[in-house]
Amino acid sequence: MPSHHRPGGMRDLLAVAAPMVVSTACDTVMIFTDRLFLAQLSPAHMNAALAGGLTAFLTGTFFVGLIGFSTAQVAQHLGAGRRERCALVTTQALLIALAAWPLMWALRPLVHRAFAASGIDPVQLALQTEFFDILNAGAGIMLLRGALAAFFSGIGRTRMVMAATMTAMAVNLVMNWLLIFGHWGFPALGMRGSAWGSVIGGAAGLAVLAGAYLAPALRHAYGVAGSWRFDRGETLTLLRFGFPGGVEMLLNLLAFNALILAYHAHSPATATATTLMFNWDLVSFVPLIGLQIAVTSLVGRAMGARQPATARRVVRSGLRLGWMYSALVLLAFVGIPELLVAVFRPGHADPVFAQAEPLAASMIRVAAAYVLVETVVVVVSGALRGAGDTVFTMCLSVGLHWLLLPVAVLGLHVLHGGPLTVWCVQVGVFMAASGLFWWRWQGGRWRRIQVVAPAPLHPPEEPEQDFPAGGG
Repeated sequence: MPSHHRPGGMRDLLAVAAPMVVSTACDTVMIFTDRLFLAQLSPAHMNAALAGGLTAFLTGTFFVGLIGFSTAQVAQHLGAGRRERCALVTTQALLIALAAWPLMWALRPLVHRAFAASGIDPVQLALQTEFFDILNAGAGIMLLRGALAAFFSGIGRTRMVMAATMTAMAVNLVMNWLLIFGHWGFPALGMRGSAWGSVIGGAAGLAVLAGAYLAPALRHAYGVAGSWRFDRGETLTLLRFGFPGGVEMLLNLLAFNALILAYHAHSPATATATTLMFNWDLVSFVPLIGLQIAVTSLVGRAMGARQPATARRVVRSGLRLGWMYSALVLLAFVGIPELLVAVFRPGHADPVFAQAEPLAASMIRVAAAYVLVETVVVVVSGALRGAGDTVFTMCLSVGLHWLLLPVAVLGLHVLHGGPLTVWCVQVGVFMAASGLFWWRWQGGRWRRIQVVAPAPLHPPEEPEQDFPAGGG
């Protein structure tokens, strides 16, 4: 007997999520490989890539979060049956990206002063500043690519986002190998080579998305040709609902960046151990962002069609899929942390790495404690954003991140506790506070938020059921 397909179930989610998970996994491979290549030069190069890369992203992260809401806005228009508004939203996102580019460049002197005042090792400081400057110069490419990726995610064509990211990854890996080490007659640029490889790879990904966006079939289906204009209504909607997301990303990354600097200022060994741990934490986390984008898109589409029961099924499906992935991460973090750390061992004996290696393995093992909880946060926060509940999500997420920062500063630099003890306390705080996301989702206020005008006609849906009942 054939099974009844329920909208928002695992089949729908996988169709959108699988390419996005692959896409974000490609982003992870790019970042991971950059640091792996740089680790062959020295731990200072690897540490500088973490801190410098995060800071470069930080300068544009408000606009990344703001533009990112266009995924939900496009999806809600699609769900409401207004295809012609989808490309108009993307035009507003592209205009914001172009306006933000010079603003990010203007932040360079402020960042240089913050680096100088951080107390990090002088060798790392010079490398970190060099890495940041190049990435910051190409940051507009990241925003333009994000605006186009949000369009394709919003309409559910996530395979195009995957193709663009795979292209960016391939170009980035090749250029890094050539420019860091100087193969095939290219100059050995070291830190600068890694930064330029990232910029060139991002530009290649942007070119793929732009080509697809301007293709005749899509131009006709979504009215792209007629969308190249400023629209006050769509811009105000994007600013209203995207502003909290931008503030959230900015403040969260600012807190995380300060957290990294707090660990890095403790000692070179602590800096190296922390970098190693966060390298693998990134591997576990970033693919979940692909799942989150898919959840945001599908929940946005469901709410545009005024089908909250479908939105609930999307969340149930997202949790199941996320937990399957996170269970594998948990097994790796608990079972083989020493092997994970050894991947980054330099090609020559290094006393700093030797001192950091056992600490990094212990920190990775502790990180296994929160991977399943992290899935709940990622999926539910993505669903809340898709429904337009962005202010609460911002407040809770920002509050949680800024609660973790004083724990690190007090523990490491005031009470002079060990980095492993401080990390254990931070993991405990994160797990305790994360239940508030689930409480908000279960409260159901998101069902009453209206982002776009209601759909004129939509099919009736099945009655809502609370988790864990129902299919998917």
